[in-house]
Amino acid sequence: MARLREVWLTDRPVRSYSARTSSAALRCSTEPGASCGCDEGGMGSTRLMSAGRKTAPDPGRCTTASDADVCCDSSARVSTARSSRKLPGQRCWASSAVAASSMSAWVSMVRSVQRTAAAKSRRLRSDGVADEVKSFAPSLKFTNPNGVCWTKDGFLIVAEHNRVLNFPAAEFFYEGPDVAVIEVVPQGKLVPPEEESYNHGARTCRVSDDGKLHVTLGQPYNVQPREKVALYEQLGIGGMVRMNAFDGSGREVVARGVRNSVGMDINPKDKSVWFTDNQTDGMGDDIPPGELNRVSKLGEHFGYPYIHGNNIQIAGTAAAPDLKDMKPPANWTKPQVEFPAHQAQLGMTFYSGKMFPEKYRNGAFVAAHGSWNRTKASGALINFVPMKADGSAGANEVFADGWLDDNGIFRGRPVDVAVMKDGSLLISDDFAGAIYRVTYNP
Repeated sequence: MARLREVWLTDRPVRSYSARTSSAALRCSTEPGASCGCDEGGMGSTRLMSAGRKTAPDPGRCTTASDADVCCDSSARVSTARSSRKLPGQRCWASSAVAASSMSAWVSMVRSVQRTAAAKSRRLRSDGVADEVKSFAPSLKFTNPNGVCWTKDGFLIVAEHNRVLNFPAAEFFYEGPDVAVIEVVPQGKLVPPEEESYNHGARTCRVSDDGKLHVTLGQPYNVQPREKVALYEQLGIGGMVRMNAFDGSGREVVARGVRNSVGMDINPKDKSVWFTDNQTDGMGDDIPPGELNRVSKLGEHFGYPYIHGNNIQIAGTAAAPDLKDMKPPANWTKPQVEFPAHQAQLGMTFYSGKMFPEKYRNGAFVAAHGSWNRTKASGALINFVPMKADGSAGANEVFADGWLDDNGIFRGRPVDVAVMKDGSLLISDDFAGAIYRVTYNP
């Protein structure tokens, strides 16, 4: 399980952490005197905060070496070494042969990416660290472009609050003012404009092997009022829809009876569609649970707004008194996984890589953004959910945490997860404005 560690990045504290398998000892302690290398600008960018004292960045301890991303403690036990050189001001040699099996996470991008503009990171060196962040299609005005996904031919889909765009050759022409774009769903046609809301407007998307674009649609209320229930089920608001990825034709409702899904993925093994769902507010600290769901048939109903989780009643409670006497459909589907209440599970991805140990193969990683009004803050972690032989979910476990400190203060908030071609795992954080890369070294 990974534990978060704090580092200084230029003049602001940003998060970095080391992870370990259950069989490996933590390789880098936070003893006083621990220090890390610096960035190429030599500005004291990644100096570890020592335990018990927060040491400010010290430019005098920097180097401008391009391979300065090393971290070690005063006992010369190395945790995230990438260099065999000793850098000025360091207290130990960065020998990568010092440790047992471990995972390590690096801050890959450290510049804020605003939700009002899509962005693209470009790697200039093959070291797994992003060197720059640039605006994507700067000539276009985006509105909450939360959902990004790819067709099998490499076309980039961007699902906004109430529009869907398709960018051919996005990797080559992303900086130009005349970027090529296909309007899959025009503005105001993803959901009726009168159903737009600031609440629950972040879409997510995936494209299946048959070319169908799947888009999640959160419903805009804590619990939708009685007069909206039938409309939302008909349109797939509070659910998921699918359509042709190039012209939006053939739209169908994939899932209904969902509150607010902000994460989905398609299992590459059996091609089933999975999605997360966020909980109803105002029912206490410990109910209802978060959900991970699996779609088994087109138009499937997942119980909301009548029931959340396996058996938590919503309709007729103080959260939805006007839904009293409304009953769920005869056949509704229970979640594959219940998560602790109000941790706000967002993005998810199936692990298709080969870098991590066998236990992680074909399982799902889920990002929990963290609670916003729970009495005792909870979440801000990454869950791992293994898959059974029959394709159903096994018992979930915490894969990485530490973004929520012992004082209940959020130091970061995971949003999404993605697998790189080399098998490493990316984790985005909209609180720190960073993307972390988790690697495994046997």
